[in-house]
Amino acid sequence: MNKQELAAMVAEILGGLDAEPMVKASDYHPTAPQPEKQPTDYHDGDFVPDVTALDLRKLYLVDHPAEGEKFRKMKERTPARLGSGRAGARYKTLTMLRFRADHAAAQDAVFSQVSEDFAAKNGMAEVQTKCHDKDEYLTRPDHGRCFDEENQKKIRAAIPGTPRVQIVVGDGLSSAAIMANAMDCLESIREGLKIRGIDAGTPIFVRYCRVGAGDAIGDVTGCELVCMLVGERPGLVTDKSMSAYITYQPRTGVSESSRTVVSNIHAQGTPAVEAGAHIAGLIETILNKKVSGVGLHMEAGA
Repeated sequence: MNKQELAAMVAEILGGLDAEPMVKASDYHPTAPQPEKQPTDYHDGDFVPDVTALDLRKLYLVDHPAEGEKFRKMKERTPARLGSGRAGARYKTLTMLRFRADHAAAQDAVFSQVSEDFAAKNGMAEVQTKCHDKDEYLTRPDHGRCFDEENQKKIRAAIPGTPRVQIVVGDGLSSAAIMANAMDCLESIREGLKIRGIDAGTPIFVRYCRVGAGDAIGDVTGCELVCMLVGERPGLVTDKSMSAYITYQPRTGVSESSRTVVSNIHAQGTPAVEAGAHIAGLIETILNKKVSGVGLHMEAGA
């Protein structure tokens, strides 16, 4: 390419800069200048509105909906993030802020601790698995399923004799779930068992607890059944979800399919007191049938 050809190419490119831009699938419309918004007055110490206080089931954020009220009523039946609306191709600011707030709450639930005086305040002995801290608990699940000799001695001292039913409260993956639900659920279980003439024994609290710790407690105590209330892995719907794992003849090595589970125990799911009443009935059934987990459902199906 010589100098004349290069100069002609440059001239052609510069000449095309004044042409109307090409826009895919639509006509080109230049953006009209928008008036600048006045900054909101803010004083040190002021608080922004708490987006976590909003009930997402009652909010339908789509602009100018055709059937907004009907969709909102349908949305009240699910915690799914439906009808969030959009700003252009993006989420609305409220939607994004709520997502980030719920995500932060889920992280906090995993990394925070059940208060140091929780067990003593609720009349329970506290024992700890082989995990020494939260980091080890999260990275070594196997250590959260067993106890060292010192804590095995604490378990024997806290639980006299050989209980028929042993209730265990474990912090699990959500300390917030235990603080919010465990004691109400525990009292409901004990009342339900008392009505049925079943001794609930002495409950204990396990720090850095995985579900399998209940099997190790079965090894130590020789109990017939373990019911463990444990904080579940939190999600964006709630950071306070607790589950109950009921295992007949708990022992190290028992299969996961041998557990009967009641999950989603929280304010937006099954309330703690209601769940406790249901769990007490399940415990009675399991003791009578002498099987839990898949075996119990197969027998019921038969």
